[in-house]
Amino acid sequence: MNLHPDVVCTDTDDGTVLLNQRTGRYWQLNTTGAHVLRQLLAGYTPHDIAADLAARHHIDTTRAEQDVTAVLTQLRTADLVAA
Repeated sequence: MNLHPDVVCTDTDDGTVLLNQRTGRYWQLNTTGAHVLRQLLAGYTPHDIAADLAARHHIDTTRAEQDVTAVLTQLRTADLVAA
Protein backbone atom coordinates (compact mmCIF):
# COMPACT_ATOMS: atom_id res chain seq x y z
CA MET A 1 0.00 0.00 0.00
CA ASN A 2 1.17 3.53 -0.81
CA LEU A 3 -0.05 7.03 -0.26
CA HIS A 4 -1.93 8.40 -3.26
CA PRO A 5 0.56 10.36 -5.42
CA ASP A 6 -1.19 13.66 -4.60
CA VAL A 7 -1.04 13.09 -0.83
CA VAL A 8 1.69 14.28 1.51
CA CYS A 9 2.03 13.16 5.09
CA THR A 10 3.46 15.08 8.05
CA ASP A 11 3.85 13.78 11.58
CA THR A 12 2.69 16.03 14.43
CA ASP A 13 3.01 15.81 18.21
CA ASP A 14 -0.34 14.05 18.45
CA GLY A 15 -0.57 12.06 15.21
CA THR A 16 -0.27 12.70 11.50
CA VAL A 17 -1.76 15.15 9.02
CA LEU A 18 -2.44 14.09 5.44
CA LEU A 19 -2.91 16.70 2.72
CA ASN A 20 -4.30 16.00 -0.72
CA GLN A 21 -2.46 18.61 -2.75
CA ARG A 22 -4.83 18.24 -5.69
CA THR A 23 -8.01 18.99 -3.71
CA GLY A 24 -6.58 21.01 -0.83
CA ARG A 25 -8.37 18.79 1.69
CA TYR A 26 -6.55 17.51 4.73
CA TRP A 27 -7.16 14.83 7.34
CA GLN A 28 -5.74 14.38 10.81
CA LEU A 29 -5.03 10.99 12.34
CA ASN A 30 -4.51 10.51 16.06
CA THR A 31 -1.43 8.61 17.24
CA THR A 32 -3.10 5.21 16.86
CA GLY A 33 -4.38 6.03 13.37
CA ALA A 34 -0.93 7.30 12.44
CA HIS A 35 0.60 4.05 13.70
CA VAL A 36 -1.87 2.05 11.60
CA LEU A 37 -1.03 4.11 8.51
CA ARG A 38 2.74 3.75 8.99
CA GLN A 39 2.38 -0.01 9.43
CA LEU A 40 0.21 -0.31 6.32
CA LEU A 41 2.73 1.70 4.31
CA ALA A 42 5.50 -0.56 5.64
CA GLY A 43 3.70 -3.59 4.23
CA TYR A 44 2.13 -5.08 7.34
CA THR A 45 -1.27 -6.72 6.98
CA PRO A 46 -4.31 -5.35 8.81
CA HIS A 47 -4.39 -8.59 10.82
CA ASP A 48 -0.76 -8.14 11.94
CA ILE A 49 -1.37 -4.51 12.86
CA ALA A 50 -4.46 -5.45 14.88
CA ALA A 51 -2.54 -8.14 16.76
CA ASP A 52 0.18 -5.59 17.60
CA LEU A 53 -2.37 -3.02 18.79
CA ALA A 54 -4.21 -5.61 20.88
CA ALA A 55 -0.98 -6.59 22.61
CA ARG A 56 0.21 -2.99 23.13
CA HIS A 57 -3.08 -1.68 24.49
CA HIS A 58 -4.36 -4.86 26.18
CA ILE A 59 -7.56 -4.92 24.16
CA ASP A 60 -9.48 -7.69 22.45
CA THR A 61 -8.05 -8.67 19.05
CA THR A 62 -11.51 -8.51 17.46
CA ARG A 63 -11.91 -4.91 18.60
CA ALA A 64 -8.44 -4.04 17.31
CA GLU A 65 -9.25 -5.62 13.92
CA GLN A 66 -12.44 -3.55 13.71
CA ASP A 67 -10.49 -0.39 14.50
CA VAL A 68 -7.80 -1.12 11.91
CA THR A 69 -10.47 -1.92 9.32
CA ALA A 70 -12.22 1.37 10.10
CA VAL A 71 -9.01 3.38 9.61
CA LEU A 72 -8.25 1.56 6.36
CA THR A 73 -11.79 2.09 5.06
CA GLN A 74 -11.61 5.80 5.82
CA LEU A 75 -8.21 6.13 4.12
CA ARG A 76 -9.53 4.37 1.02
CA THR A 77 -12.84 6.26 0.96
CA ALA A 78 -10.97 9.58 1.14
CA ASP A 79 -8.68 8.36 -1.69
CA LEU A 80 -5.60 8.89 0.47
CA VAL A 81 -4.02 5.50 -0.23
CA ALA A 82 -3.56 3.34 -3.29
CA ALA A 83 -3.26 -0.44 -3.15
